[in-house]
Amino acid sequence: MTPRTPGRTARRPLRLPSWLPVDGYVLALLGTVALAALLPASGAAATVTEGASTGAVALLFFLYGARLSTREALDGLKHWRLHLTVLGCTFLLFPLLGLAARGLVPGVLTPQLYSGFLFLCLVPSTIQSSIAFTSIARGNVPAAICAGSFSSLAGIVLTPLLAALLLGNSGGGLSADALLKIVLQLLVPFLAGQFLRRWVGGFLVRHKKVLGYVDRGSILLVVYTAFSQGMVAGIWHLVTPARLGALLAVEAVLLAVMLALTWYGAGRLGFDRADRIAIQFAGSKKSLAAGLPMASVLFGPQASLAVLPLMLFHQMQLMVCAVIAKRRSRDPEAAEETGTGAVAGPAAAAPEPVRAPEVPTAGT
Repeated sequence: MTPRTPGRTARRPLRLPSWLPVDGYVLALLGTVALAALLPASGAAATVTEGASTGAVALLFFLYGARLSTREALDGLKHWRLHLTVLGCTFLLFPLLGLAARGLVPGVLTPQLYSGFLFLCLVPSTIQSSIAFTSIARGNVPAAICAGSFSSLAGIVLTPLLAALLLGNSGGGLSADALLKIVLQLLVPFLAGQFLRRWVGGFLVRHKKVLGYVDRGSILLVVYTAFSQGMVAGIWHLVTPARLGALLAVEAVLLAVMLALTWYGAGRLGFDRADRIAIQFAGSKKSLAAGLPMASVLFGPQASLAVLPLMLFHQMQLMVCAVIAKRRSRDPEAAEETGTGAVAGPAAAAPEPVRAPEVPTAGT
C-alpha cells in the first residue's frame, strides 16, 4: 500500500477551466433577474425605478460618446472595406438569419421569444471583447477598435429603424413618441458626450475603474426595471424550460453560422489573416450593453422577454470566442505574421489567461 505523503489529501481549490470564461458580471445580471422575480418593483417603487432607469440609459450613452475617439474613428476610415464587411455582417446577415428563424414559430420558439431573438440580430457589435479576442488571436487590433466603434455608432440609428421595420408593433413601432425617446435617451446624450469629450476625457481616463462600476450598475438597474415590469405584467408564464432549451439551441446555431461566415467569407473577399480575425470577432458578436438600454426604450413592459435571448447569447459568445481566440494564437502563421498584430494601439492589451474578456460597459 502506497504511503500517504504530507498534504496528499489536501483538496485543491475548485477552479473553472481557463477556456470557460464565466463572466462574473453575467452572474450579477442573473442575480438581478432573480431579485426582480422575488421582489419586483411595483406601484410608486416602479415609477422611481423607471425614472432612474431612464437616467441610467442616458448616462450610458453619454459616457460612450465621451469615450469614443473621433480621431481614431476618422483614421479607421482608411480601412473602409473591412468596416463595411463588419457592418454588413452585423446589420444585414444577422437580420436575414433572424428573419429566416421565423419558420421556427410557434413550434420551437414562442412569438415573444422570437421577437427577442430577432431583436438580438439587430443589435450592434461589441467593442471591448472584439478588441480583447482579436489581440489574443494576434489579429488586426486597430481595425477591431474602429469596427466595433463604427458598429456601435451606426447601431444608435440602425437598430431602432430595423426594429421598427422588422418587429412592427411588437417592437413598439416607430411612433413619434418612440422617436422622441430614442433621440432624447440615446442620441442626444451620445452627442453631448462627443461635444464634451475635450473637457471630460481626462477625467474618464483617470477614473476608469470607478466609471466602470457606474456603467455596470446602470445596466443592472435597467435589467431590474425591465424584469420587474415583466413580473408585474405576468408574462413569465410564457417561458418554459423546454422553450429556453430550444432558444439556446437556436442561438448556438446562429453563432456557429456567423463565425463560419465571417471567417471563410472574409477569406473569399481577399482579406489577410489579421483582418479575417478582426472581422470574425467584430462581425459575429452582439453588444449586451448597447442592446439592453435600446430594448428598454423600444419594448417598454415587454423588454424583459426581449432581452432574454441577448443575455443568453452574450455569455455563449464569450465562451466560444475565448476558445477560438486561444486556438488562433497558436496557429503557425500567427508566429510568422507581425502585421498589425496584438500590440498595436492603446486599447489592445488583453492579458491572458482568458477568463472574462468582456465586462459590459457603455458601448461594449
